[in-house]
Amino acid sequence: MADEVYQDNVYAEGSQFHSFKKVLMEMGPPYALQQELASFHSVSKGYMGECGFRGGYVEVVNMDAEVQKQMGKLMSVRLCPPVPGQALLDMVVSPPVPSEPSFKQFQAERQEVLAELAAKAKLTEQIFNEAPGIHCNPVQGAMYSFPRVQLPPRAVRRAQELGLAPDMFFCLCLLEETGICVVPGSGFGQQEGTYHFRMTILPPMEKLRLLLEKLRHFHAKFTNEYS
Repeated sequence: MADEVYQDNVYAEGSQFHSFKKVLMEMGPPYALQQELASFHSVSKGYMGECGFRGGYVEVVNMDAEVQKQMGKLMSVRLCPPVPGQALLDMVVSPPVPSEPSFKQFQAERQEVLAELAAKAKLTEQIFNEAPGIHCNPVQGAMYSFPRVQLPPRAVRRAQELGLAPDMFFCLCLLEETGICVVPGSGFGQQEGTYHFRMTILPPMEKLRLLLEKLRHFHAKFTNEYS
């Protein structure tokens, strides 16, 4: 099952999106003929980001015929998504082409959205890496950063006393003191003994800058408090 909703959100220089289906076909037999694949896309993510419109699709490749029949049956008895979402999905998969009047405006708006996201990805990496005890790899795509944070041993012990993962304890303290809500890395299968959190890069640029500064200052205060 391939979640490919961020296929347009690629910011790293020299990087590009490669679909699972493309790679599978390039591998040739027996994989291209036997490996079952389901690829998902959505209008609620990506550069469109129309979260109020629920629409998406799944493409299946090499799926067992009986399973595909049951899947079709399941889809046919369920209520369809709202009509506006279906219309929007049609526009996403069939964008304006150069011969159409809206093409230039579409391209300009799309590039503006993606360029702003790329700038916010770079800002997030820059501010986090200027903070002692926080390291953030380049945000190569999608809409999230996943910085690693160093937590003092006293903070780790306090978290254990409370029955919490150390990064969950950090995230809860951050939320209570600043109102900033991030997701602890312990839910993502991080390497044992390391601590992370995941946060979005979606806020407007100036709000994001303020948020990152507040988070950086909180980490410094938290580290000092538990050192």
